[in-house]
Amino acid sequence: MHLVLAILGVVVTILVLLNRLQQGGIDLGWLNPFSWHRRRKFRQEYTLSAAYTLDNPMDVAALFIVGVAKLNGDMSKEQKQRILSLFQSEFHLSEQASVELLSASVHLYGRGDEVLNYPDKVLHRSKSAFSTEQIQSVVFMMNEVAKVEGQPNEAQHKLIEGFEQCFPKLVKASW
Repeated sequence: MHLVLAILGVVVTILVLLNRLQQGGIDLGWLNPFSWHRRRKFRQEYTLSAAYTLDNPMDVAALFIVGVAKLNGDMSKEQKQRILSLFQSEFHLSEQASVELLSASVHLYGRGDEVLNYPDKVLHRSKSAFSTEQIQSVVFMMNEVAKVEGQPNEAQHKLIEGFEQCFPKLVKASW
């Protein structure tokens, strides 16, 4: 009996001391493993690049199409017009919606490191939503944009192949 009272006394003492430390301004929230896990998960999601959070196939496709155009620096006027016409014809968007999608994709593309180096991470959330026809359409549009200023260069081929390699069964079966 005296052991139970001693253990209870120690537990109460520790709780009172922790409460006094918290009232004194010392944060002990990091001791809670559930809170730590929640904060860590939020921090990982918050610091994640916006290109990795896309889950709509049309947004991802637009990002890759803009990526093909911006590989050589800025887009030319011809590339921009071709992209807008492809958005209108293939995605069935209005002119205003096409312009908005293009500007959003250019903003998300940024320097292009995520799209060029990690296409599988960009496609991770939306990969299951792509159909075979959509994959073929995106590859077609990427090739069309790459051909605007002559023959596609090595970097453009690499980006198109990187996109195709993320869907090995679907692309190979469709060609």
